[in-house]
Order: sequence, then C-alpha cells, then structure tokens
Amino acid sequence: MPEPTTEVAASTPGTAPRPRVRIVVDDREPAAAVSAALQRHPHVELRVERLPIGDYRVDELLLFERKTLPDLAQSIKDGRLFGQALRLLNEPLQAAIILEGRGRDLAASHMRREAIQGALAMLTVQMGLPLLRAADADETAALILLAARQRRAWASGAPPRHGRRPRGKERLQSHILQGLPGIGASRARHLIERFGSVEAVITASAEKLTTVAGIGKATAAAIRWAVEEPPAEYRSARLRRGLAAPVTSS
Repeated sequence: MPEPTTEVAASTPGTAPRPRVRIVVDDREPAAAVSAALQRHPHVELRVERLPIGDYRVDELLLFERKTLPDLAQSIKDGRLFGQALRLLNEPLQAAIILEGRGRDLAASHMRREAIQGALAMLTVQMGLPLLRAADADETAALILLAARQRRAWASGAPPRHGRRPRGKERLQSHILQGLPGIGASRARHLIERFGSVEAVITASAEKLTTVAGIGKATAAAIRWAVEEPPAEYRSARLRRGLAAPVTSS
C-alpha cells in the first residue's frame, strides 16, 4: 500500500481552499490500487491505520467495506457476510458495501447465481445496508469521493441540484422549492402560483399541499417530513438511547 500523502489541497488563487476529504484506510486492506487512485486526487488526505470494522472511513461520516466478487462468494460460503453486515450496521457512521469487479470474476467460485442474488437481497432489502457497484479500483475510489461530496452537501442541509443559481426572486423561489423531495421546476411553479411564497409553502399542511397540481399524498407527506421537526418522536428516540436530559413538567 502506498504511503499516505501529506500534500496541502490546491486552490485557485483568490478563492478559499477546497475542504479536504479525510480518509482512513484499514492497514489490512489489500487494494493498493484504490489507495493510489485516492491519492491522485488533490483534495484527499489519506491515513493508514487499523480499523475495527470496514476498509475506508471517510470524514468520520461514512464507512465502506470493499469486497471483490470472489470475496463476496467466499464470505457467503463461509458464513461471514451477514455477521460483517450486522457489525457495519451497528456502527454510528453511515455504512455501505462496495462490490468491485465484473461478472466473469465469479466464474471460478462455482456459486449459483440464485445464491448470490439471495444474499444481495438480504443485505439490501431486509437488512437495509446500501450496496454500490464498481468495475475496478479506480471506480471504487471515485464512488468513495462521490459519496463523500454528497454526504457533506446533505449534512449542510443543501441537497445538490444541477444548473445555475437563478436570478430574480421568482426564479430563486423556484430554486429553493426544488430542494424539497419530489419537487421539480414544474411543481415548484405550481406551488408558488398556489401559495404565493416559499414561506407559505413551508407552513402549508399536507392537505393543502395536495390541492396543487401534480402533488399527491405521498409527495405532500414527504415535504412535511422534510420541513417539520416532530419533537415528541425525536425526544422518545433520544430517551431510548439514554441521551435526553430529564424532562420537567411545565
């Protein structure tokens, strides 16, 4: 495995330095090509150490377990796969498995396709562990960096949207509303026409939202979920984890 880089991330003169993606690689991870691909990126700070679980820890937010297709087949055969998955899911970081390789890599495993599909369905549908596919080490590195950028955007409360930031209040309102789940340019326009302002949209009930063309009950519920904080459920969840302060009656 190559030595971790210590270079400072480059930036264009006159602009603020781009935040570096901090990645810790498990010292038992054999894929030197993935580390090399990550090191070629100017905004990556790489460190190698022993991780208790997973192969790549990113920004203290994400945790990736990398498996080649032959690794997957072997871990199904020896029963390690689901134990690893449970340990990943028990971590406080958002975890995912990156499955690397091409279909022909499984030829030597002599494992039935149905067995592999069953294991993947269990991981993703039943256990809820995300699974990403990469063709090779370079694509694995690219996926790790893509996920890191997206996670930072979500953590900042700004889901990524494509295109230029609009000018003028009406366009700006449309741009803001398109950050809500299920809302594109057309639905944003209908919302502004119906309610008159972003503030009125945000405070509208789910019932009122469904009066807008193109917005059904599911989309309305998703919008309400995105903009409101249910204090009772949140407090209960924290109490279950033993993190909430004592609640006093008023």
